[in-house]
Amino acid sequence: MFLKIIPILFIHSGLPFVHIMVDGGGVMLKKRVLAVLVFSFFLVLAGCGGPVQDDILNYINEEMKTAQELEDKAVSAYEGVAGVNYKDDQTMYDAVVNVVIPNYTKLITELEDVPIETDELKEIHDLYLSGAKLQLSAFEKIIEALEKQDSNLIDEANQLLEEGRLQIEDYNDQLDELAIEHNVEIEKE
Repeated sequence: MFLKIIPILFIHSGLPFVHIMVDGGGVMLKKRVLAVLVFSFFLVLAGCGGPVQDDILNYINEEMKTAQELEDKAVSAYEGVAGVNYKDDQTMYDAVVNVVIPNYTKLITELEDVPIETDELKEIHDLYLSGAKLQLSAFEKIIEALEKQDSNLIDEANQLLEEGRLQIEDYNDQLDELAIEHNVEIEKE
């Protein structure tokens, strides 16, 4: 579930109007003062995002593109052979070995290399990285379980998948909160 972020600015429609009267009827001066104030207001707004907002925007719109593609491939491949789509052990084994684990391994490398400028976002990103590592461990355990035909290992793998899912869910929730706090709207695709 990829998140796309776009900036939003909250502009109050009741801008203060500065009325300066100059002898000789300063209509032109009023327009200039208003234009300068409006221009200054937009300059201030342009700088209002701050480092966290900029970091969030760069993180989602640029830095996480490859990671999202890798996760999508891995999850799609796994969902195609698990649960209601399960056919047999060999089909699952092949998908997990050939598609899921290689993509998840690349995903973790990609997540470890994402440049993050702010501590607030770094802390949240680390939740995703931790959850992804749990997911990878689960997929590796599934392979071990299939090789050994051990249902207890499948139970352990399912527990790891659940723990990873919960951490990634926590990551998404905290990223949403941080975005709201910094006037960034997240569009869910």
